[in-house]
Amino acid sequence: MESIITTKSTDIGKLERTGAHSHIRGLGLDDKMECRPSSQGMVGQVKARKAAGVIVKVIKQGKISGRAVLMAGGPGTGKTAIAMAMSQELGDVPFTSIAASEVFSLEMSKTEALAQAFRRSIGVRIKEETEIIEGEVVEIQIDRSVTGVGPKSGKLTLKTTDMETIYELGQKMIDSLTKEKVMAGDVIQIDKATGRITRLGRSFTRARDFDATGPEVKFVQCPEGELQTRKEAVHTVSMHEIDVINSRQQGFLALFSGDTGEIKPEVREQINQKVSEWCEEGKAEIVPGVLFIDEIHMLDMECFSYLNRALEDSMAPIVIMASNRGMSRIRGTNYQSPHGIPIDFLDRLLIISTQPYNETEVREILKIRSDEEEVDMTEDALSVLTKVAMETSLRYAIHLISTSHLVAQKRQAAKVDVADIKRVYSLFLDEARSVQYLKEYQDEYLYNEIAPNDGSHGASTASGAEKMVVDQE
Repeated sequence: MESIITTKSTDIGKLERTGAHSHIRGLGLDDKMECRPSSQGMVGQVKARKAAGVIVKVIKQGKISGRAVLMAGGPGTGKTAIAMAMSQELGDVPFTSIAASEVFSLEMSKTEALAQAFRRSIGVRIKEETEIIEGEVVEIQIDRSVTGVGPKSGKLTLKTTDMETIYELGQKMIDSLTKEKVMAGDVIQIDKATGRITRLGRSFTRARDFDATGPEVKFVQCPEGELQTRKEAVHTVSMHEIDVINSRQQGFLALFSGDTGEIKPEVREQINQKVSEWCEEGKAEIVPGVLFIDEIHMLDMECFSYLNRALEDSMAPIVIMASNRGMSRIRGTNYQSPHGIPIDFLDRLLIISTQPYNETEVREILKIRSDEEEVDMTEDALSVLTKVAMETSLRYAIHLISTSHLVAQKRQAAKVDVADIKRVYSLFLDEARSVQYLKEYQDEYLYNEIAPNDGSHGASTASGAEKMVVDQE
């Protein structure tokens, strides 16, 4: 008898990529702002997480703007992870993340790139009252001409628990009902201003109309009271989106093209004035969000001068920065400063320091990452990987999780073992071993600027060229 081979098909559209910080769910704080040892993907960094929790509370109140926070610590100490955790805690508050080097790679001035990042981090909640019709569909009648040519017409019967009304339908409404696949027994909502139809679900009274229903079918109660009601709708947009819509001929379509270009200061001033009027009239509310700038030491003096002034604006967002530099040169100058940031700007910052992880914390982080990547690992393998992380770096050890899993699959093992960790450790070099290898074989590389210790192997390409020039002189 021939064996039947079955293959497991995977829907590409439903695949979820595992990112570097996809395991982060929040800061892991309790109601009293105390840190849990390991919670919501966060491990250790107790002081830094507490400080970040205070900042989150300030942001949620929405009363303070223009504050700046610096996350300072060595590589692999969780600076970006804490920033991502803060974004998870904030929920619907605008959160924009950029790398400082992006400012120099865009086809616009540095200050304009920073200005757009600032405006993307400022939200505006616009409130408006709209008239809606909400009820359960009793019957839909569509009249078509005998020839099939010409506009359609029809009638829609809606009801609530208290009343029932028949509405005349035009061509546009019939098309909308057809597009939404509305049928008798559905509870729908119609926006009178735009004619937009929203299908809320099936009525509970029609729950037994069919023997079987799909899991995606949602049942709702039949609405009560009047069919026509007034409802307050709240739309949240960023100041940058308002800028783009008002500064481009194509309006909101410019948001999808990606190339928004530079926006004139006059346009921003007019928009700020209009938004302020809306706030005074109670039609809108400013929501200062968060701008996260990674590798802040990559900015130059011109950018820091702009940030100094921008943070004094009443509508400025909370700016969170991260740097892994110690005493380093300020870009574009010969001056050295802590973290590569000018002293006068550093004085504006609340500085949160992150500390290196201890062995227990590293082991817990590696276990969390293994679970996130759906990799089963033996306790011995986890101990070896923890030792590798302590001797090399946490990031290097995390990279070995997925690669060791592939090696384990190759030998058809259910769990990653010590042998798999050793195999990938020998295949992929860490930073220290790579540097050691480079020192040993530096003569074999092109454009090497370090002269060899002995002259038996000859000079490298660059050194040889320089020596020829010297001899000719």
